[in-house]
Amino acid sequence: MKILARIDWFYTTVVILTGLVIKIIFYPLLPRPWGSKISAWFIRILIFLRVRTIGTVDPDAQMFIINHQSELDIGVMESITTRDLAWVAKKELFEVPFFSLAIRLSEDIPLERESKTALVSLLKAAKDRIDRGRAICIFPEGTRSESGKMRPFKPGAKIIADRFSLRVQPVVMIGTAKRYSNKTFTASPGSVTVVLLESFVADKSDREWLKRLHDEMQETYEHHLGKESS
Repeated sequence: MKILARIDWFYTTVVILTGLVIKIIFYPLLPRPWGSKISAWFIRILIFLRVRTIGTVDPDAQMFIINHQSELDIGVMESITTRDLAWVAKKELFEVPFFSLAIRLSEDIPLERESKTALVSLLKAAKDRIDRGRAICIFPEGTRSESGKMRPFKPGAKIIADRFSLRVQPVVMIGTAKRYSNKTFTASPGSVTVVLLESFVADKSDREWLKRLHDEMQETYEHHLGKESS
C-alpha cells in the first residue's frame, strides 16, 4: 500500500505541475478567471478527486478564510466557484521559478511576514483586487496543518477584513491532506468535503472575532469528520 501511495503521489504531482502549465498557457488567452478554472478542473478530473460541498458560495463574499491542509486546497476552491479569486501567498513563493509565473499571471497577493512596512503594500493590493470585483482568499494558519488541529490564525486576515469592512465567508476543507500530502509523499484518489459557513461582515470593534472563527471552523471540521467516520 505504501508503494501504491508513493506512485499515486508522483502521478498527482505530475498532474498538478501540468495543471500549472495549462494555467500559464491559457491565462493570457481567456477572460479571467477561466485560466485558473480550467487548470483546477484538469487537476480534479485527472486525479479522480470528488468534491462534496455543504452550504453554498456567497456570491457577495469579498474574502474567503480557509483552513489549509494540502496543495489541493487552492484547486478545490477554484473549482467550486466561478468567482475571480486573489490568493494571499508567502512572498517567497513569488520568487520560485515556474510557480511564480503562475501566481503572478493571476495577480495574487504577496505576503511578507514580520514586516510592518509590508502591511501597507498588503492593504493596498487587497483594496485593488476588491475594487476590481475579485474575492480575497487567505489561509490564516499561514502554513499547512495535516493533524486535524488547525494552527492559531495569524492576524493578517482580520487586518484586511477590518480595514475595508469586508463580507467574509469561512470555508472548511476536510480530507484534502489524505488525497495529497507533500509531507508524507502520499496520495490517493477519492473524495473531500468542503463546508461553506455563513458569511458575516467584519467588525473591527470586535477584537475576538478571528479567534471565535478559528474555534467555529475547528468544531465544524471535527463534526463533519466524525459524521464521515461513523
